[in-house]
Amino acid sequence: MGHRNDALRAARLRAGWRSMDAAAAALSAHGRQFLGDRSFDVAPRTWRRWEGASPGWPPEETAMVLHDALGRWPEDLGFTAPAGWIRPEALHEDDMKRRTFLNVTAAALVPGPTARQHVDPALIDYFEQQLEGHYRADMFLGPHDLIGTVSAQYQLIDKLIRSATGKTRRGLLRVGAAYAALVGWLYQDAGDLGGAAFWRGITQEMAARSRDPHLVGYSLVNLAQVRTDLGDGPGVIDLCEAALDDDRLFPKVRVMAMQQLAHGASLTGDRTAVDRLIDTAGGLISRVDDELPWGNACRRTPGYLEVQRATCYGRLGLGRAAEVLWSQVLESVPATARRDRGVYLARHATAAAGAREPEQAVEIARAAAEIAAETRSARMLRELGTLERAMRPWHDAPVGRDLAEILAPVTEGV
Repeated sequence: MGHRNDALRAARLRAGWRSMDAAAAALSAHGRQFLGDRSFDVAPRTWRRWEGASPGWPPEETAMVLHDALGRWPEDLGFTAPAGWIRPEALHEDDMKRRTFLNVTAAALVPGPTARQHVDPALIDYFEQQLEGHYRADMFLGPHDLIGTVSAQYQLIDKLIRSATGKTRRGLLRVGAAYAALVGWLYQDAGDLGGAAFWRGITQEMAARSRDPHLVGYSLVNLAQVRTDLGDGPGVIDLCEAALDDDRLFPKVRVMAMQQLAHGASLTGDRTAVDRLIDTAGGLISRVDDELPWGNACRRTPGYLEVQRATCYGRLGLGRAAEVLWSQVLESVPATARRDRGVYLARHATAAAGAREPEQAVEIARAAAEIAAETRSARMLRELGTLERAMRPWHDAPVGRDLAEILAPVTEGV
């Protein structure tokens, strides 16, 4: 019989406490230091009860020690909170949420007017070159180290737009939309869909102000990406079809809209539409020849459209077909695209589980977990959570315990 309180067990393993006796000893030592109380003690039998079917509720000071040691409050560790329990942090939660919102929006909502200044047209090229560097850095670093840098550059672009005129102003609006799109992506990769949706909206505003139909289409695809992460298939379809209504779009933007529309189709269970859209987009790839600095994943990412097809197949529950595609795709992914490779590996592992190949899933997951620990990409962690759910049929088998040990340092218990 498996452990009844899997949430506490998962947190214990993440902390490196491999047995319940070791956990009791480690928590006791942590509590004595945290509380400054040499008498603080958690007995091994107490911890064993906590991981059982009826863990009860720890005393308030023990709850504080658990939170400090494991980073989670008891109700998130499988305990049942008593009536009237209020987390100490909840008293400040509203204020924290307000400050977080201000931090997310601050770079885009700078009040004016600002002092007038001369804006040289050469700045457009400067920001475009910086943008390409940010795209490359994102492949290596993940979101957290770049959000502040790219947001600050967007803020500078916004300031310059207020003084620029004519073609220079229009060019800065276009590059500003591309920077806002990247900030939105970074928030989405970090798991903050509220921040992502805000910056996708800023992208659409800047695109509309630039009067560039290709950017307007791109901004709609950006909004559809958030809808995809929300599991809103009809919303994805509405936005992508709105983008494709414009016959002027460059092939690149049409490819982006079609592949995202395929994700919407997968969310509504329509495999026929998925294949039709990916195949049609594939016929346009050779015609992508613009020099725009944004939206170049279809040229930069090996097997770009097959990545989308494999992802859609996984979402549709087509484990065997998805597993075959991921095996092919991963052969061409360069080592430099480390974060993307981690996401693909996690999806490949889930497909292997869906194909009833749990041992292969665990072997693939080992490499994915290593990358997830480095990048802390929320997108990757979400994929690993999906893998855990797909592996539930083997939860109590040796292969399931192997997976729990591999993922314990980087995922929440499920």
